[in-house]
Amino acid sequence: MSQELKEAPAGAPSGAPSEASNRVTLSWSHRLLGRPEFGAAVAAIVILVFFLVIAPSFRAMDSIFTVLYQSSTIGIVAVAVGMLMIGGEFDLSAGVIVTSAGLFNALFSYYLGINLVIGAISSLVFCLAVGFLNGYLVMRTGIPSFLITLGSFFVLQGANLGVTKLVSGAVSSPDISKMDGYDFMSAVFAGSFQVSSVTVWNTVIFWIVFVAISGWVLQRTRVGNWIYAVGGNAASARAVGVPVTRVKIGLFMTVSFLGWFVGMHTLYRFNTLQAGNGVGNEFLYIIAAVVGGTLMTGGYGNAIGVAIGAFIFGMTSLGIVFAGWDPNWFRTFLGVMLVLAVLVNLWVKKLSTARKVG
Repeated sequence: MSQELKEAPAGAPSGAPSEASNRVTLSWSHRLLGRPEFGAAVAAIVILVFFLVIAPSFRAMDSIFTVLYQSSTIGIVAVAVGMLMIGGEFDLSAGVIVTSAGLFNALFSYYLGINLVIGAISSLVFCLAVGFLNGYLVMRTGIPSFLITLGSFFVLQGANLGVTKLVSGAVSSPDISKMDGYDFMSAVFAGSFQVSSVTVWNTVIFWIVFVAISGWVLQRTRVGNWIYAVGGNAASARAVGVPVTRVKIGLFMTVSFLGWFVGMHTLYRFNTLQAGNGVGNEFLYIIAAVVGGTLMTGGYGNAIGVAIGAFIFGMTSLGIVFAGWDPNWFRTFLGVMLVLAVLVNLWVKKLSTARKVG
């Protein structure tokens, strides 16, 4: 018998390793870098400090809350768009459906002479139907969601302009401020309150609530697991019993619901809507999600990251104005941020899957 075996402690299994050599651990740096929102959080801090330094008016408390309001109008829909992207799909009609929701409420109530609350409920049913149709066609036909929702985009854009001109004789909805139900709807969707000398819009509170709900669903529920599964590999998810069709249709309907919500805010904030509004906003929602760490290939991202991406949008769009720069440069910034975010997200995704054996 060898010397090594003679010296082995009594009761030790013969040939057993003295310690587990296949134990997988992850360093704290890898865990931190593996968070989808890490890159966006760093970028947000850098941008915030930058504008605090170069734009004195940006430092005022009311300016910060104005940024939060601007962020919320994008961030609410971006929450749903981010969830849809995690599920592996896109919705290019998300921008125009916000306008469609408001126009439907205003024109339907105006033309029929009914209470605006009833018009809003009818508008919600219409928006949910659009979301259902988008999801159903994607799942039923196998056509990429990019093409299905691009078709929806053009249909809604044309209908917004055509129906508005047919009903009101112009390309904007009539002023609804004197119609029944206006006071209630305005208080809910376009209300605000004072904190000291600062105005806080209700949309900021709703944005925080929607982000919290999205985060809870994605991280704490079975539905959240399903969303990540269908985004990562729909075929594998279906093979283990995930209801892929229902999950994806539900995600499209969630986009339509939050689009309806922002449409209500926009209508009751300004009392009227231009029929051509909303075109291009779908890219802002996608950019907010991507900047926040959501992979365009699906299966990766979270609600906090999307919220930070929307906050970056709000800071930049208003920070440029506070700094006295030409606001036309904002689109250039968005393009640069999108490319950088995609590169950073791919890098972070690789780090998140790295393992250290020890």
